[in-house]
Amino acid sequence: MGAPDAQEPHDPRDPQTPAGPLATAGTLRAISDELSDRFYERDDVVRTLVVTLLAGQHSLVLGPPGTAKSEMARELTRRIEGASYWEILLSKFTAPTRMFGPIDVAALTRGEYRQVYDGRATTAHVAFIDEIFKCSAAALNETLGYLNERIYHPENGGAPIPCPLIGAITASNELPSGEDLAAIYDRLLVRIEVGYLSDPSNFAALVRSAVGRPAAPKRTTVELAALRQAVVEAVPAVEVPDVIVDAVCTLRAALRRKELVASDRRWRQSVGLLQASAYLEGRPAVAETDLSVLTHVLWDSPAQRPTVEREVLQLVNPDAKEALDLADTMDELEAQLDAMAGQSREALSEWVITKAHNKLATAGRRLEKLREEAAGAGRSTAAIDRVSGRQRAVRVRVLTEALGMDASMVQSQL
Repeated sequence: MGAPDAQEPHDPRDPQTPAGPLATAGTLRAISDELSDRFYERDDVVRTLVVTLLAGQHSLVLGPPGTAKSEMARELTRRIEGASYWEILLSKFTAPTRMFGPIDVAALTRGEYRQVYDGRATTAHVAFIDEIFKCSAAALNETLGYLNERIYHPENGGAPIPCPLIGAITASNELPSGEDLAAIYDRLLVRIEVGYLSDPSNFAALVRSAVGRPAAPKRTTVELAALRQAVVEAVPAVEVPDVIVDAVCTLRAALRRKELVASDRRWRQSVGLLQASAYLEGRPAVAETDLSVLTHVLWDSPAQRPTVEREVLQLVNPDAKEALDLADTMDELEAQLDAMAGQSREALSEWVITKAHNKLATAGRRLEKLREEAAGAGRSTAAIDRVSGRQRAVRVRVLTEALGMDASMVQSQL
């Protein structure tokens, strides 16, 4: 018989589980896992969106149309019980009243100027703003005030209206142009790139999902009050050890040597992301592995992101940095395959035998070893797993396009 004060471990999926910081973190991890299962190749995107909300910050999802940007935002918000969600697709002609509240026509006929705020950005806990950089000049100042201070200044000049916004998820197909839009871009602390599916097996699963009848997925939810408590109290209470402060200073110096300079404000706000990352994992203090989230913070253009990622991983996860070097090998092989389009099957087969096969096999073995070492040391394997997926995707392309193997046969061998 156990000690009288022994307790069963909390299960965040159990509605009878007592509420509390650790239970909320567990619930959010479960939500993140479920969404990662639903959206192929979006594990890191989903986790980063959750971390950004926990830090009370705003995010930008940058990528082409049809990459599930809006659906991820909607599905994440659906898991927050009691949260008000608002979304809009902006254009150069979007008026501020369409975002923050239309004019009350009935009141206007009585000589009163009022706006109707229900169902607009003014009442949302989570907002999704698509094509954020198409914000009209008329709505620019109101949008900045909304993102910066969570307030809206009514058009009639009345008192500012506080908004309950926890965080905005924004999306765009392109980067901003012009100084006015640069102000909005700067307020989006987290910037995440997404692209079309790269792994053929994930693409095949996506196609099958369009014609099949999958079982209803698990739908873990979190109460709005619990999420707010985490954002306001639990996340800021996470300890930031001196070793992490030193690591951030080292990272800043390394990036400056690469002529990548982020503002002091951006660095300061990043501390909240580190705390949110640690909280999500149920840790009372920030660890070096949490620094990985900074790969989505410290670049201005997508061309800079690989450099930032390498510098971050060099600092916190050297085995993951080697995995990124192996990703370069995958890029080179894929570029060679593209360049050989139209060549004979004999030429393609010779290329596979003399070059591609050995490089792919060597990379695969090394990635497996790196993952074992990282897992054994308690380090994150996310970057290694991502490169491993890339290695599998390139291998499938080589076998199907260069050797002419049937795709279903290739998938059965993976």
